[in-house]
Amino acid sequence: MAERKLRYHLLALFVAAVWGETFVSTKVLIGAGMHPVAIFFIRFLLAYVGIWLYIGLTRQKTRLWYGWKDELVFLLLGVSGGSFYFLAENNALAYTQATNVAFLVCSAPLLTAIFTLLFRRFGKGRFAEGLEDIRLGFPLIGGTILALFGMALVVFDGKGLHLSVRGDLLAICAALCWAVYSLFMGQMSRDYGAVTPTRKVFFYGLLTILPFMGGMQESFSPALLSQTAVWTNLLFLGLLASLICFILWNLVMDKLGNVTSTNYVYLNPVFTLLTAMALLGERMTLMAGIGCAAILLGVIWAGKA
Repeated sequence: MAERKLRYHLLALFVAAVWGETFVSTKVLIGAGMHPVAIFFIRFLLAYVGIWLYIGLTRQKTRLWYGWKDELVFLLLGVSGGSFYFLAENNALAYTQATNVAFLVCSAPLLTAIFTLLFRRFGKGRFAEGLEDIRLGFPLIGGTILALFGMALVVFDGKGLHLSVRGDLLAICAALCWAVYSLFMGQMSRDYGAVTPTRKVFFYGLLTILPFMGGMQESFSPALLSQTAVWTNLLFLGLLASLICFILWNLVMDKLGNVTSTNYVYLNPVFTLLTAMALLGERMTLMAGIGCAAILLGVIWAGKA
């Protein structure tokens, strides 16, 4: 049993590593002239096509419609884990520092733990009963505080905090979106497997981003998309970071629980920093190194709750 759990912890670590690298990849695409909304659209479109190819090649049985109640849940997941999450995060970057956004978005594990405690206490039905049975004890509180402290060291690294109400509120909205996604996805993965809910997330994410797609013709120009740095990063974001990692993450949430798995989000900035060091020539300071160690210890500690 412990060996099987270790496998899913390693999968969660892998996904956190890939998602930490997406910040650098997205930064490259924005620098090349692509609009953040267009990046999301192409990323999810590639993933959506890819998941249908996977379903066809593996001859999996699937349906297009799962009833109004579950389709509404899938819509909520597509919005909270897809379109609105990325809209909030990307627009937050236009109004406030990237460090503020990274720190506030990575409060998602803390919000997930709070929502889980409240939902299990006051909610009813399969979604409330399927949530991880966590205890508000010293390991969870201490591990969360330690991880948040480490996050602050990695993200701010002596740069200081500059408040922007609009940008910071948008970043908090992104964290709230991911916390909502974490509440419902685990149960949907148990009910339908990891592939079907992931396919629905891609579909509803694409559908709900369409109203925001106006005036982005330049992002889809052949001259731009034919650049090696552009199409390779789009393939990375669409096939690995979205298609493969969303399936793996939904599987991990089913096996480890929504709170334990979401704690790995704290590690995203660590892998972003390591990727930036490798690809952009950035250096790790002593404060950032201490922060990385604190995050890792905090995640391990909180996982014992």
